[in-house]
Amino acid sequence: MPDSASLDVNPVARLRSYIAEGGFSSGVKLPPERHLTDVLGLTRTALRKALDVLERDGVIWRHVGKGTFLADAASTRSDNASVRLGRQLTPFRMMRARMVIEPAIAREAAINATGESILRMTQALSRSRAATTWQAYEVEDDIFHRTVAEASDNLLLLSLFDQLNEVRRAVAWGNVERSSVHPSPDHSSFGQHDAIADAIASRDPQRSYDEMRAHLQSVAARLFMEV
Repeated sequence: MPDSASLDVNPVARLRSYIAEGGFSSGVKLPPERHLTDVLGLTRTALRKALDVLERDGVIWRHVGKGTFLADAASTRSDNASVRLGRQLTPFRMMRARMVIEPAIAREAAINATGESILRMTQALSRSRAATTWQAYEVEDDIFHRTVAEASDNLLLLSLFDQLNEVRRAVAWGNVERSSVHPSPDHSSFGQHDAIADAIASRDPQRSYDEMRAHLQSVAARLFMEV
């Protein structure tokens, strides 16, 4: 069962991230609600509300007695400009774009973050450390970065982040080999995320910028052995 600190936190964002990171194909049936509540750390009520939102948005469709399915528009979207762009970008250029945009967003977050948004960051970090699979970790990683964007209190920056994230998901990354079933306790991103959250909570714009850039440089170095 999910702990009380993780209940009902950004349920729609968590479900969207789970679907995006899970690589579900168009028309595929999603796991049952019991599995989703466990892996996402949501109450059943919060999950069902999130499913309602995604159904209204056309991301999923539900059939009584059969289950919940991913709608065609959610995964194919061949006419979507972000997806088309992502298919033309190399992973290296994708990371370079992140290093231009996300540190600036973190700097704005340090100026504008509310206590609630800082709490959501902390909760995402806690859940990422508790992740029992790489997929669960990637969901929490995605939520953490989006929470930073939300903390900027700027709808245009949040929209830019969402577009950047959509392009990132469309980039052909290839197979990433994992040597374990989940991140180790000393996984470098844990400490880097902590440093970003601490800089934002300390209202330090420049350190927030620097910590986010250093984190993305570290991710790029792991992927490409260069920046």
